[in-house]
Amino acid sequence: MEQLIRFSFSFLILLSTLPRALQAAAAVDLGVDVLAKRQFRELQGKRVGLITNASGVNKNGVSTLDLLLHAPGVRLTAIFAPEHGLYGTTWAGEKVDSLRDPRSGLPIYSLFGDTRKPTPEMLREVDILVYDVQDIGCRSYTYISTLGLAMEAAGENGKEFCVLDRPDPLGGVRSEGMPLESRFRSFVGEWDVPYVYGLTAGELAQMIAGEQWISKRPRLTVVTMNGWRREMLWEDTGLLWIPPSPNIPEPESAFFYVLTGLLGEMSGVNNGVGTPLPFALVGSSALDPYAFARTLGQRGISGLVFRPARYRLFGKEARNPVYGGVQIHLRDPRSVPLIPTALTLLEEVNKALNGSPIAGMRAEDSAMFDKLCGGDSVRLALQQGKSIQEVWESWEPYLEEYRVRRQKYLLYPEVSAHAPLGATGSGRLPADAGEPVIPKAQPVPAKAKER
Repeated sequence: MEQLIRFSFSFLILLSTLPRALQAAAAVDLGVDVLAKRQFRELQGKRVGLITNASGVNKNGVSTLDLLLHAPGVRLTAIFAPEHGLYGTTWAGEKVDSLRDPRSGLPIYSLFGDTRKPTPEMLREVDILVYDVQDIGCRSYTYISTLGLAMEAAGENGKEFCVLDRPDPLGGVRSEGMPLESRFRSFVGEWDVPYVYGLTAGELAQMIAGEQWISKRPRLTVVTMNGWRREMLWEDTGLLWIPPSPNIPEPESAFFYVLTGLLGEMSGVNNGVGTPLPFALVGSSALDPYAFARTLGQRGISGLVFRPARYRLFGKEARNPVYGGVQIHLRDPRSVPLIPTALTLLEEVNKALNGSPIAGMRAEDSAMFDKLCGGDSVRLALQQGKSIQEVWESWEPYLEEYRVRRQKYLLYPEVSAHAPLGATGSGRLPADAGEPVIPKAQPVPAKAKER
């Protein structure tokens, strides 16, 4: 009883630091909110390892880490940090060190350092792994690789796995983009889903287990959200946005990441990383911003405005070139055909710079570009001057098959009305319940598919 009183008091103190308006704003209960309302029933009496980062908060902004530290009947024994670290202070690709949490004294095990999969030693004091990390709905964003590999480690070591579900900021309707060829499988493309896959973390966890993409599946529980619908964008949820990584500062950054993320591997091209507008800019020191904006405007891409822009990166201004290009503005995110637009940007930048962005790639950059794309068809088409539209249209049979295959893993109903063009994943550019879900056991292959 005394422990429960202490917990309630601590919880009330945490809530009292937040404005009342924020406490009442959210239309959606996240998985962690539902877990708390159920008195943490799924975790009672268990030693818990929490996979999370700064984005792992409830609808009032209270961290899942704090909630589990004070939850009655729950013993938090370890913390696991994905890329960018527990506090989101390391940059993309930078090694995350294992350390000890100064507040709780618990070990923080890095899943983006010497290993990207929990080891048996890391799991020695754990009965159940709990995953609560905000994803952005794009295959190359590495948190979903961490999700599946941690599930595999749990299965191999006889541990349970629990996903506290969260919205996909791109919505749950879109299925767009490149398939993943097995020989290009990597940590930036681990699972056989399209580049934009239209699933929540809980749904993807079910698919990873159900499609036997891991060597041994754990006992999986998904604590679903209340109030979330597939057609929702982040602004519809009323939830706070906590940046899941340094260059995803706003919910709209998820859209920009898909639109320009691939440009970051092209020679002499910048996509806004290193500025206050990460992924929302396209520039090069050799681009004429007005001519480039005019060219993109003539493509008549729905839902976007391309504004001529000049900018510099942070740092010593005298050493940084001035980039010319465009700032991308989202007028209607739902109508934007994300992958066709992303590939159009690649094509137009490459043409405007006479092929040098692709031709000038270093070997390691072209290898990473192909891994991000899940294959080499995009790069080869750009190198050979082939139609990039033919490339994305060739993926439609795969996307149709994927949309059927994912049906059995959906935890939230499909949208019945006709969705806008961009949300359906069409390849053409326009001319102008709260209960946890425990998936049924499925046969486990003797060996996982090659990664």
